[in-house]
Amino acid sequence: MSSTPSNPPRPQKEFDYSGCNESNDWRTFTDSLIGYSEAQGFPLTGITDVLRPQRYAKFTEWLERGFAGTMHYLDTRREAYQHASSVLQDVRSILVLGMPYSKSLQSSHADSTAKTTGQVARYASGTRDYHDVIRERLHKVSDWIQEKVPHAQVRGIVDTAPLLERDFANLAGLGWIGKNTLLLNRTYGSYFFIAALLTNLPLSPNVPFATDHCGTCRACLDACPTQAFPEPYVLDATRCISYLTIEHRGSIDASLTDQIGDRIFGCDVCQEVCPWNRKPTPEVDAELQSTEENSYLSLLSLLEISPTSFRDRFRKTPLWRSHWEGLVRNAIIAAGNQRLQQARPALERLVANEQYESIRVAAFHALRQLDNHESPDGS
Repeated sequence: MSSTPSNPPRPQKEFDYSGCNESNDWRTFTDSLIGYSEAQGFPLTGITDVLRPQRYAKFTEWLERGFAGTMHYLDTRREAYQHASSVLQDVRSILVLGMPYSKSLQSSHADSTAKTTGQVARYASGTRDYHDVIRERLHKVSDWIQEKVPHAQVRGIVDTAPLLERDFANLAGLGWIGKNTLLLNRTYGSYFFIAALLTNLPLSPNVPFATDHCGTCRACLDACPTQAFPEPYVLDATRCISYLTIEHRGSIDASLTDQIGDRIFGCDVCQEVCPWNRKPTPEVDAELQSTEENSYLSLLSLLEISPTSFRDRFRKTPLWRSHWEGLVRNAIIAAGNQRLQQARPALERLVANEQYESIRVAAFHALRQLDNHESPDGS
């Protein structure tokens, strides 16, 4: 598949944008910008000039309810989320961009083989870290703007700034926020990354997406293995498998470990059951295509991996976020849930680990699972 979508760029009118004053000029500039963004691999594009997120009050309520868990950086920066000017002081417009990733995991695993592997969420199973891929494309869009308008201020964002991206994506017309709290688009479902480019230029805005197409559907709420949705449109991160396997440091509550199953980095259940993700996968950038090698990792190998080997293998992938301790902890939990008897020697070694309590606790629980389910032949 090609590395960029096949959508032809919108026609571009060439003239000196640096002298733009009339609204018609900025509409033309905006159309050209959107066309260029699409050509860089962002088939979802929208612009908003609403700079205060509409759901900020809900965000602060979510923090007050303790649903952010140990993600204390969100509370530390809560005031900054009130307005996009905290990211770019003179911002007047936000270009919100969506880049799709694979809807399906690539696997030829037989059942017997699958029980020896741990599953990685789709967004993290490509050949490169999506942050790097998107940043490269954002730089190209930013350079294009500054080439046309030398005085323009531009800042690109991918997961790193105090910006409620999904809220602004909704305001820019890209889709609606579903009951699983993810942004949903009628064509791409929820399998796409969101990036933003803030500028001081008066771009022509899109109409906000006002319709909620979730209706009475409860598929995502009911399918969640850990019941992480206390109510529609609200996620309790402290129960979410993605949070537990990626963001959470330390031991995972024993009441939740069994529900994690074989997931060692992230979870896609609430997306898998969503009717809006049933359509065929649109064209995806080659570097974001799911691969079998990156979708299913050997649990036995992860139980033996050293911090140095972890760095060499995962430094330029999303899995780096979990740190060595977190990924080994997750692999231990998956091995116990899979009743992987071959993991016993490694688990017996890890249960004696005095430096990392999360690893020791997980190994102890996994060994108990093996003891309680050992078959007569010891397999």
